[in-house]
Amino acid sequence: MKYSMLRAAAVSPSLIVADCEYNAGQIITLIREAYSRGARLAVFPELCITGYTCADLFAQSTLLQAARQALLRIAAETKELGILSVVGLPLAVDGVRYNTAAFVNRGEVLAVVPKAYIPNYSEFYERRWFSPPVRGLPDTIALSDEMCEVPFGLNVLLQDKDDSLCKLAAEICEDAWTPFSPSVRHALNGATVIANLSASNEVVGKAAYRRQLVTSLSAKAICAYIYSDAGHDESTTDMVFSGHNLMALNGSLLAESALFDDCGKILLADLDLERIAQERLRTTTFASCREYFADDSYRTVFFDIADNVFGEGGSTSGIGFQSAPQPSAAPAEGLLPPVDPHPFVPAGQEERAERSRAVIEMQAEGLAKRLRHIHAKGAVVGLSGGLDSTLALLVTCRAFDKCGLDRRGILAVTMPCFGTTSRTKGNAHALADGCGCSIQEVDIRESVLRHFRDIGQDEGTHDVTYENAQARERTQVLMDIANRTGGIVIGTGDLSELALGWCTYNGDQMSMYGVNASIPKSLVRYLVSYFADEAAGQGNGALAAVLRDILATPVSPELLPPSAGEIAQKTEEIVGPYELHDFFLYYVLRWGFAPSKIYFLARQAFSGRKAQDSDAVYTDDIILRWLKCFYRRFFAQQFKRSCMPDGAKVGTVSLSPRGDWRMPSDASAHLWLQELEELEKKG
Repeated sequence: MKYSMLRAAAVSPSLIVADCEYNAGQIITLIREAYSRGARLAVFPELCITGYTCADLFAQSTLLQAARQALLRIAAETKELGILSVVGLPLAVDGVRYNTAAFVNRGEVLAVVPKAYIPNYSEFYERRWFSPPVRGLPDTIALSDEMCEVPFGLNVLLQDKDDSLCKLAAEICEDAWTPFSPSVRHALNGATVIANLSASNEVVGKAAYRRQLVTSLSAKAICAYIYSDAGHDESTTDMVFSGHNLMALNGSLLAESALFDDCGKILLADLDLERIAQERLRTTTFASCREYFADDSYRTVFFDIADNVFGEGGSTSGIGFQSAPQPSAAPAEGLLPPVDPHPFVPAGQEERAERSRAVIEMQAEGLAKRLRHIHAKGAVVGLSGGLDSTLALLVTCRAFDKCGLDRRGILAVTMPCFGTTSRTKGNAHALADGCGCSIQEVDIRESVLRHFRDIGQDEGTHDVTYENAQARERTQVLMDIANRTGGIVIGTGDLSELALGWCTYNGDQMSMYGVNASIPKSLVRYLVSYFADEAAGQGNGALAAVLRDILATPVSPELLPPSAGEIAQKTEEIVGPYELHDFFLYYVLRWGFAPSKIYFLARQAFSGRKAQDSDAVYTDDIILRWLKCFYRRFFAQQFKRSCMPDGAKVGTVSLSPRGDWRMPSDASAHLWLQELEELEKKG
């Protein structure tokens, strides 16, 4: 499989209760369709070959024999397809009738798994027809005289012969609703994907509970969970069924079908199995649980599926990925669901507002605790009129409110120098006024020029010394004012700048508490936007207006002289687009993916899209260029992160050397860059 990405399908087929021949035909058609759309795993509902609602007909040998023949037909008529299918049927084994899930691949039935827990309460009477698997269960069963015996039992795993990360197990409906689901045991013994064949009837409120159950199971077991539910063609004598299909991975819902949708619709999602493997490695308690629940009796059956084929998006250069063509198996769409280009920022407006509230509260609480602990009555913020310092000031105001402190104790310091524009300077003053803070202006031009003379720097040479001298002078001013006023210096730098090292060592890199330390640049913008909306809602139109103008200002350190009064030094023209770097940062730190996979995902997310605040279009060459830049800077700038100030973690990614990220400052980026260079050579 490409990058351990498995496209899975959950399907609620049309059926006629007790008509196995018709039902098998529907299943075969849908397996073929799922395969043609790129699926390499198709999961069908519980007892889908007969229908779940056959009731006492399950005691009829005619139905049982027809179900067995239908299973063999499904295997035979899909043998040319490189897809693993899981279907449900009743099976009589050694005089005992079981509710089972059968795995079918390339013309063979590979394994059969019985339902572990048989419900017999409320509207369920399954114990009337089916038995739970008990001790003495046969290890194998024969489905026909012509077919070899196949593994049978609860201790069976199915593994892709070409990718060890693709290891499947099955449980059936009620199994998921029990205190200790078989899926947990399966996962602790290596399964990364759980298929649940279900026939869950619909009652008011059950859909929400079912959704919560599936996502929770995928979170607890750190796995992908595919839930395929019986559709509305089941008998409605006593119940109705909605075909509520769900797919989740590591606690996140990937895809969901509408209730009572037409039968035969295919729900697709691409399962990133490497996410599961990386999360299990990161969560060391998962391995601890395995010590208690490892089971040597598990058997592994290997299967053979075709390579996944994904649409590559709007590729605009020769750099790509070549896949062997698959007959009738190349979907036009890219990954499903589409790769989010902004993984730190929720897509929905309501969810984004909720995330913003939560993040701001955590930032403010982190600072408030520090202020209370040291009995501080003041804080000093270097205010540039840019996004980061704006957010830092707003969070400081929120922290002061929490501590019951007068906002006049917050001193916003503007320090104009060679690159300062009237726009940013004016916005800094207006912002401080709008927040009710104190403000002081310290022009550092003469101090920096004097320093240039002292060290022999030509003021006309706009090099790194020219730039960093300004940043260090500003930090000295802030630290000394904080000493004079009895306050602490609030750091303004964000997570993206720390990752790229886009800060001056012992300059803006240093503070007494960094409130933005775990906030990526792409999220900073939305947090400031949230404050603007909040100010407007509270009738503070002046504050809302200045915040919106700050949002519209190009990101810049303003260390080089302006051009015709406008900002000349634009950060993203130097280090690259922050939305790209934040994307890279997320997949490097949160998931530990290889550069080639991150490039693949970035192409899915960005190729052919316009860059934020620009008419430029992302090409594959541009994405690769900035990915290489990211790795070079990330490795080279670790020394700045090794001594970064305190600052609370508020998201899943942090670069704190005391918390999430410990890296030698002299580590080499060679392996990572070599992989990208080889990729570029292949074209």
